[in-house]
Amino acid sequence: MFEKEYDVIVIGAGHAGSEAAAAAANMGSSTLLITMNLQNIAQMSCNPAMGGIAKGQIVREIDAMGGYSGIVSDTSAIQFKMLNKSKGPAMWSPRVQSDRMRFAEDWRLQLEQTPNLDFYQEMVAGLIIENDRITGVRTSLGLEVRSKSVICTNGTFLNGLIHIGDKQFGGGRAGERAATGITKDLIDVGFEAGRMKTGTPPRVDGRSLDYSKMTEQPGDEIPSKFSYSDETKPLEKQRSCYMTYTSKEVHEILKDGFDRSPMFNGRIKSLGPRYCPSIEDKINRFADKDRHQLFVEPEGWNTVEVYVNGFSTSLPEDVQFKALRSVAGFENVKFFRPGYAIEYDYFPPTQLKHTLETKLIDGLYFAGQINGTTGYEEAACQGMMAGINAALKVQEKEEFILKRNEAYIGVLIDDLITKGTEEPYRMFTSRAEYRTLLRQDNADFRLTEKSYNIGLASVERMRKMEEKKEKSFKFVQHLKDLSVVPEEANPVLEKRNSSPMKQSDKVFKVFSRPQITMEDVRSFSGVNEFIVENDLNNEMVEQTEIQVKYSGYIEKEKNNADKLNRLENVRIPSNFDYSSIKSMSYEAREKLKKVQPATVSQASRISGVSPNDISVLLVYMGR
Repeated sequence: MFEKEYDVIVIGAGHAGSEAAAAAANMGSSTLLITMNLQNIAQMSCNPAMGGIAKGQIVREIDAMGGYSGIVSDTSAIQFKMLNKSKGPAMWSPRVQSDRMRFAEDWRLQLEQTPNLDFYQEMVAGLIIENDRITGVRTSLGLEVRSKSVICTNGTFLNGLIHIGDKQFGGGRAGERAATGITKDLIDVGFEAGRMKTGTPPRVDGRSLDYSKMTEQPGDEIPSKFSYSDETKPLEKQRSCYMTYTSKEVHEILKDGFDRSPMFNGRIKSLGPRYCPSIEDKINRFADKDRHQLFVEPEGWNTVEVYVNGFSTSLPEDVQFKALRSVAGFENVKFFRPGYAIEYDYFPPTQLKHTLETKLIDGLYFAGQINGTTGYEEAACQGMMAGINAALKVQEKEEFILKRNEAYIGVLIDDLITKGTEEPYRMFTSRAEYRTLLRQDNADFRLTEKSYNIGLASVERMRKMEEKKEKSFKFVQHLKDLSVVPEEANPVLEKRNSSPMKQSDKVFKVFSRPQITMEDVRSFSGVNEFIVENDLNNEMVEQTEIQVKYSGYIEKEKNNADKLNRLENVRIPSNFDYSSIKSMSYEAREKLKKVQPATVSQASRISGVSPNDISVLLVYMGR
């Protein structure tokens, strides 16, 4: 049935698996995507949204490199918002509310139009490992499919166990069975495994809600989009979300069910996501709060199904129902399905290299929740990086790794493999040391050329990025060369409560004042004319404004990043004998032996390794 050996097999077609398959296939590798249900490709298992704080930057990075998440987010969006617009551009984060059904459909159609990609529907029940190298997979029907590399993106399906109150049953997602066999194979060859937990809220009938009792949450007045490509367009119409709150009464009803909660009666033993806790966890941990926000999110353009964001729970369904009926606007609510928690197997990511290849088995890669992450975006970027590196390995080309100062993707992967995680990992802007460099607006400047050079990003993407860079930098130079006289500038400065000018000055310097906006500067002679004559679009104009306003901060971070990269370039030989360095602390030796860092910079980020330990290491390496 499978006569040929594939270059890459991807197990699982969630967000990680879909991006992995797309990347490997688009780089010319023969790729097979195996999933238990082809109807559920890139299913949004939890909230119907993409992006958000730091996550939006990740989606833009995926798009800049030629992945599909940004395009599909745009084509299936029902609302767009740029979050944190009141703060500096390092904090701006795009987010879309998605049409759940259209999102999955658009992903499938994108994959079906991808050359070099085959599909097969069945459960993978085992891995074929020979001489510490992956050589294929075994399905539940006993079929053996051979390949040069395998990417595991199993999501919550590995021995998945669903909890609703005191009821529990096997499953990887509501209505879908769990996957078995792979965990045992991996443990048998020496992998360490653990359990994690995540949860999801009830889905309800929007026709049963009273939106007049809630606060409307519309999208941006002038919406933007995720993808840098011309394949997508900003939304012309949008659907609103709504906000309401829990209350003391709601909390008391929920507390009455705590004795039947698997979280509190010991049935669930694994850790859930700290930053997306269940409603019972929030009430327990924040007992002083009388209410919590709930976001009422439509699941699509035409469906009446609604996602109750903020009400994730594993309480018994009767308690969920009674409590929600006490929320303003939910007095007559009808359930489509109750919320639930799910426990699943994961593999501590310190067992991986920066390429996401496992240290134990050659050619085997892990991406997504199997590595202990949470979130579609975190999974998707890992999938893309695993797909890229699997393809490069098969093609016998150099590995592709993003540094911490180059991308949020680089921060995420380095955090995982250097520090590990004992709870579901979620990306935040605060995790990045260089967030002024890693903005959502410049992901194409940072990554498109890198991706083009390895054969993923297209010529068209490269051309578009170069045009944007050239025109915006040319505009910055124009503002540095162009002068403005006090008579023209002072009325604008006075209106903005900024000190008046006594003599002519360069527009760049005036524009650098914190109160002055691009709208103000466009009123100066020679500015708007330049924009029109050079055919600058909104993205180029915005990029220019950021380069002017934040040039000092950007330069400072670049200098700091350059210092970091000096240590990043000091590579540690593989199988370095740390136990022989007696002047290094015992904890540092043990941690270094376990993680096996590739560079001195990575070694310095391991918990328990002190600056003194690094100094000793450099001496032993002859540095």
